Amino acid sequence: MKNRNLRAPLAVLPLAILALSSHAQTSATSTATELPETVVTATRSAIPVADVVADVSIIDREQIERSGANGLADVLSRVPGITVTRNGGPASTTSVYLRGAETRFTAVFVDGVRVDSQSTGGASWNAIPLAQVERIEVLRGPAAAIYGSDALAGVVQIFTRQGEAGFFPSVHVGVGTHNTRDMSVSLRGGQDAVSYALGLSGERSDGFNAKLSGNPDRDGYRSHSVSGRLGWKLAPGHELEATLLDSEQKAGYDGFLPSQDDQGQQDLRTLGLSWSAAWSDTWKTRVGVTRGTDRYETTPSPYLTNTRIDTYLLRNEWRMGTATLSADLERREDRLTNGSTTPEQNDRDQNALALGYTLRHGAHTLQLNARHDEDSEFGGQSTGGAAYAFAFTPAWRATLSAGTAFRVPTLFQRFSLYGTPDLKAETARNFETGLRYQSGHDRAGFTLYRNEVKNLIDYVSGPGTCANGVGEFAGCYGNTGRARYTGVTLSGGTRVGTVNLGASLDLMRPKDQETGLRLARRAQTQATLTADTQLASWTLGGEVQHVGSRFNDAANTQRLPAYSLLNLTASTALTPDWKLQVRVDNLSDKAYESVLGYATAGRTLYVGLNWSPR
Repeated sequence: MKNRNLRAPLAVLPLAILALSSHAQTSATSTATELPETVVTATRSAIPVADVVADVSIIDREQIERSGANGLADVLSRVPGITVTRNGGPASTTSVYLRGAETRFTAVFVDGVRVDSQSTGGASWNAIPLAQVERIEVLRGPAAAIYGSDALAGVVQIFTRQGEAGFFPSVHVGVGTHNTRDMSVSLRGGQDAVSYALGLSGERSDGFNAKLSGNPDRDGYRSHSVSGRLGWKLAPGHELEATLLDSEQKAGYDGFLPSQDDQGQQDLRTLGLSWSAAWSDTWKTRVGVTRGTDRYETTPSPYLTNTRIDTYLLRNEWRMGTATLSADLERREDRLTNGSTTPEQNDRDQNALALGYTLRHGAHTLQLNARHDEDSEFGGQSTGGAAYAFAFTPAWRATLSAGTAFRVPTLFQRFSLYGTPDLKAETARNFETGLRYQSGHDRAGFTLYRNEVKNLIDYVSGPGTCANGVGEFAGCYGNTGRARYTGVTLSGGTRVGTVNLGASLDLMRPKDQETGLRLARRAQTQATLTADTQLASWTLGGEVQHVGSRFNDAANTQRLPAYSLLNLTASTALTPDWKLQVRVDNLSDKAYESVLGYATAGRTLYVGLNWSPR
């Protein structure tokens, strides 16, 4: 493979960023005027941003378009506390580590629909199309007392386009390196009691050779998706809403046979139907029924796995002055279709009762949550959370919180060829404190956290007790011990003249408590530096992303070197309706690996054209 490792010391990169006027950070370090007025993820209901105690980042559509990012993972990699790894290009297996925790420890929702794989554990990030995304909310810290199983490290909520009064069409076309081509169409509008949104997108790329050894072919991909949202105001205070996302992606990958053209097809679908009712100024009800499916199939090597998650939610909220009380009844049904499991082992359900209380009184904000889940396999799991914020000046605010969380083993971890039926649920305890400052263009944030996980599940090599007890890949899943995720997140920004500056720094220590070693593929240091400015009719920008060294394996014998990337963007309005976007990623053409043995893209160029009539 060509050596593209043109080293750029981290100390020089900030100067390069400022000189090149890099773009605004797609995270909580964005200017306050860009933040939405409300956030949903912190409490499961829309509340003012000023009332949020949790550590939350919000990315809106304007920020996504300005970033020029190719995929959802590229956007998330710029958010404080998140590290992303890939087995190759944008369509390959993607892992998202929130505060250093395993990818399965982040609960993921698309328009309120839970998406998860009961075979791999966690969401299929590469299958969620960025072209359909309107907004992303990232909640750092455990939230099982609100959402139940899976939210040990946090929650990511993804919202597709939604309608509004009028008619707003838009079209995007783009081309890039590796013969990448994409196109998307969006139609949004509404009249009287009806609102609607429809989005269509497609993308193709020849890709690059993902595996550094083995089959030296290009691992290209193609994908297409559709999203829809329909809202109907039945009466004042009563609204019915239906949502749909259907994404299909086919990508090449390098398997065990060097001459074989392996293909993987990922199909992700979400369906949601909800009814919201405001019975009075103090009482609201929401009823929701959702289904999320995740299907993955490979050819010519035969493999098929399909996960379906159905949820039913009844939520009531009562407002009492400056306090709000909520009560949720929720049922979740998981089903897995996989060749390694039998029909008798393919499903389970969880029934839950959750209570929430929030209070805003002067400078004080309090949030309390408690939840009990009754699992058909594991019995009862109770979780709780408490968070407090004190605004000791209009600009300064201090926070303190604690919470517990859990994740039940996947059906694949228990009943597949590699499964262990008597696995225990993974549980967590988290403590954190923070300090935030916001005044005009100046902002700063500090968060210190410690999250301890027990009964950590991992694949254990060796004879074991499962059916896969012999052969080259003998082993099975087991509760291997404990992990501790500690760290500090610093973020901030200001405006100097016409230049907006932003930065974030994560100092993390993801540690295996049994061995004392660092958890695999987790960096201890990661930073992002950003800026943007206006030059004539152009918005010029760029960013530096630095990820510290990591170990590819649990034994800490395979070191992955640190790397720093410089990305540049430029955009201009050609006419009031037409906008040109240009992005260069990895300007120094640096060769690096986020997973040992798998290549990453070198220098890439992308040019996009947007039509959005005013």
